[in-house]
Amino acid sequence: MSIVDQSGQRTSVGAHPPTVRHPWLGLAILTLPVFLISMDMSVLYLATPTLAEQLRPTATEQLWILDIYGFLIAGLLITMGNLGDRIGRRRVLLVGSMVFGAGSVIAAFAPDPAVLIAARALMGVGGATLMPATLSLITNMFPDTRIRSRAIGVWTAAFAGGSAIGPVVGGVLLHHFWWGSVFLINVPVLVVFLAFAPFLVPEYRSGSGDPFDVAGIVLSLAAILPIVYAIKHLAAEGVDATGVVIGLFGVAMLIAFVVQQRRARFPLVDLTLFGNAGFTVAVLVALLGMLSLSAMFYLTGIYLQTVLDQDVLAAALAGIPAAITVAAFSVGASRLVAALGVRWTFVFALVAAAVGNAGLIGLGVSQGLWLYMISTSIAGVGYGVMFSVVSEVAVAAVPVHRSGAAAGISETCFELGSALGLAVLGSLATLVFTRESDGRFGDTLADTLDHAATLPGTQGAELAAAARAAFVDGLHVTSIVNVVTLLLIVVGVYFGLRVRRPRALRALNRAADPMPELKYRSRHQ
Repeated sequence: MSIVDQSGQRTSVGAHPPTVRHPWLGLAILTLPVFLISMDMSVLYLATPTLAEQLRPTATEQLWILDIYGFLIAGLLITMGNLGDRIGRRRVLLVGSMVFGAGSVIAAFAPDPAVLIAARALMGVGGATLMPATLSLITNMFPDTRIRSRAIGVWTAAFAGGSAIGPVVGGVLLHHFWWGSVFLINVPVLVVFLAFAPFLVPEYRSGSGDPFDVAGIVLSLAAILPIVYAIKHLAAEGVDATGVVIGLFGVAMLIAFVVQQRRARFPLVDLTLFGNAGFTVAVLVALLGMLSLSAMFYLTGIYLQTVLDQDVLAAALAGIPAAITVAAFSVGASRLVAALGVRWTFVFALVAAAVGNAGLIGLGVSQGLWLYMISTSIAGVGYGVMFSVVSEVAVAAVPVHRSGAAAGISETCFELGSALGLAVLGSLATLVFTRESDGRFGDTLADTLDHAATLPGTQGAELAAAARAAFVDGLHVTSIVNVVTLLLIVVGVYFGLRVRRPRALRALNRAADPMPELKYRSRHQ
C-alpha cells in the first residue's frame, strides 16, 4: 500500500501511514464536507412547508425529495469506500465534492419537483464519495489511537451537528431568501474545501488489485430502492398488488445480495466483520438511532410551522438547543467511554434519546414549543454520544488499509437509517393522518390547510382543526415507535456486548491496533 503526502511524494507504508505535517488543519478541512452532507439530510425539514407551497409536490414526491438523497448515499457508500481504497481517498473526495456542488446548484434553481428529485439524486451520488473517504483518512492522519479517538469525536460532532443544525440554517435562510438558498449555501463551503484540501489532506490508497464487486453493487441497489418504494406506496395507497410485488422483489434481491456476498471471492461487504459483537452492535445502533432522529426532526419541523403556526425563523431558533447538545456531547463522548465503557455509554445514550422522544408525546395542537425544545435537547444528548461511539468502534474493528470499507458500512447505516426514518416513520405518520381524514383531507397537511382556507363559514376552521389534530396524532404514534425501538436497542446492547468475540476476529482486531478502552472494556462492566 502507499501514501502520498502533501508534496506529492508517495511512500510505502505498513499498518500505519507516516506522520502528516498538519493533521489538525487537515481534520478541520475534512469536517466541511461531512457537515454539509449531514446538514443536507436535515436542511429540508423546515423547508418542506415552503417547498410544498412553491413547487406543489404530491405527498409521494415530497417524500422522494427528502429521501432520494439519503438512499443513493446509502446504496453507494460501501462502493465508494472501496473505490477510495483503490484509486485514492483524496482523489475520490475531490471529485465527489465537485459532483455534490453541481447537484446543489441544480437543486437551488429547480423549476419543478421532478428536477429537484433528480438534483437531489446527483447530490446523493456525490455525497456517497465524501463520507467514507473523510472518516478513513482520519485513521491515516492520526495513527495514535488516543489522538484518533479525539479526532473521530470532532468528525462525529461535525456529522451529528450538521444534522441537528440543518433545520436552523434552513430556517434562517428561508426567512431572508427563497427556498433554493438552502442548497446554494453549499457552494462557497465546497470552494473553500477544494482550495485547501489538496495541500492539507494526504492522499492514501491501499494498492489493492482485487476485482471490483459489480454484482454486489447492482444487487444492493436492487434491494434498497424497491423496498423503500414499496413502503412509501403501501403507506400512501394502501395494500395493493403493486406495492406487495415490488416489496417482495426488493426482499428477494436483499437475500440474493447476502448470498452473493457470502460466496464472492472479493465481496463488496466483508460479512465476517459482523461476527464481531462490538461492530455489529455499533452499526445497528447507527441504523436505528438515525432512523429515530431523522423522523423526529422531520415531523417536528412540520409541527412547529404548520400546527403551531411558527414563523420559519422562530422554528429554526427553537432547534438551536438540540443542535448544541448534539455537537457538545459528540465531542465529549470519549470521556464517557473512558468512565463507563462502551456498553454502558451506549445504554446511557439510548435511554437519553428515548426520554427525549417520549417527551414529544406530550405535544399538543395549540401548545408545545417549550416541551419541544426541552425534549429534543435531551434526545440530542443521547444522539450525540451514540453516534460518536459508533464511529470509533466501527473504524477500530479493521486494519487501517480496510478502514475505507469499514467506514462505508458504518456510514451506510447512518444514511440508510436517516432515509428509512423518513420513509418508514414518515409514511406511518402519513398513514395515521389519512386514516383520520374520512376523505376530507388532501395528500398533506399543507394541502388540507390550503383547501380549508377556501371554505365558507366555520367549515374551514373545523377542517383545519381536524387536520392539525390528525397530524399531531401521527407525530405521537411515531414518537411512541421511536421510544420502543430505542429501548429495544438498549436490551440488545446490554446483552450483545457481553458476547465473547470469535477467535477468528481476535487476530484481525490486533492487526487493526484497536482502542481496547472502546472495544473490550464492556465485557468487564
